[in-house]
Amino acid sequence: MTQQRNDFDELAYNPHFKLNFLAPSYWATWLGIFVICLTSFLPKRLQSYIAKLLTSIIIKSKSGATKRARVNLAMCFPEKSSKEQEAILYQMYITAAMFMMNFASLSLRNKNWLERHTEIRGFKNIQKVLDEGENVILLVPHTWAIDIPAVLFASRGFPVSAMAKSQKNLLADWLMHKQRVQYGGRVYDRSVGIKPFIKSIRKDNYLGYYLPDEDLGKEHSVFVDFFATQKATISGLGRLSKLSKAKIVPLFAMFNSKTGQFELDVYPALPFPTENEHKDARIMNECIENYVTQTPEQYMWILRLLKTRPNNGINPYKNNY
Repeated sequence: MTQQRNDFDELAYNPHFKLNFLAPSYWATWLGIFVICLTSFLPKRLQSYIAKLLTSIIIKSKSGATKRARVNLAMCFPEKSSKEQEAILYQMYITAAMFMMNFASLSLRNKNWLERHTEIRGFKNIQKVLDEGENVILLVPHTWAIDIPAVLFASRGFPVSAMAKSQKNLLADWLMHKQRVQYGGRVYDRSVGIKPFIKSIRKDNYLGYYLPDEDLGKEHSVFVDFFATQKATISGLGRLSKLSKAKIVPLFAMFNSKTGQFELDVYPALPFPTENEHKDARIMNECIENYVTQTPEQYMWILRLLKTRPNNGINPYKNNY
């Protein structure tokens, strides 16, 4: 257990409750929050029934999210039949719906509940690095349960430092932030730059939270293989490892829709830095491929993972709207 620490940082993102959150424009959001809170107390069998019902509706819709997911699956798994791709899409929505019906539990229940409902495999890979006197940056792909490790580790006395983009809905943004840092931790908006994030890891000994699969445009990326295609992959993780004096430890977070448990797999530290940005980026993508291939339904296929194309290629999602 780490020592008590002061999580305050004037540069950290820290939204506050505003009176206009009670205005009619936010009533739909409050209703959605109320419904999600109620569903978190439903029996798993009933949650599963609701998830299947919602999935059968969503998968037939013409929503942008579903179209993006189909584009991603087609580009990443061209060897799979359309039927196989649709099966992944269906299971992904089941996982997403079940997770969302349990998401409010992070705030409504206590840390003992979270411990009982989370299985961690490989935490020794984090502890090993810490015991050697080095810092840790967790490499966390976008799965539906991506917020779980940060909350759980903070509840155990290992607060996380992360960089995130604020939500357009300010009420939802405030609530999500409160949930993420309820046991400690820091979140930085990208507008403040990378330095506060590095300092929190290097000098304040926070666990860094790094999302390797975001598409931040070609200015901040290198193009390397990603499944059967290429992806604009964030560059500079090797430099970040050096500056933070941190080992890169992969972490894959899952929600088991059959048991209702959160499952976290922590893997041994990666060989960073390699002094080659393309090689670093490829190592990151290989990590994602290895994890996602085993449980593809856990991954957020709805994201704009492949919007930036090599050689100024056309955004693949624009052709599908």
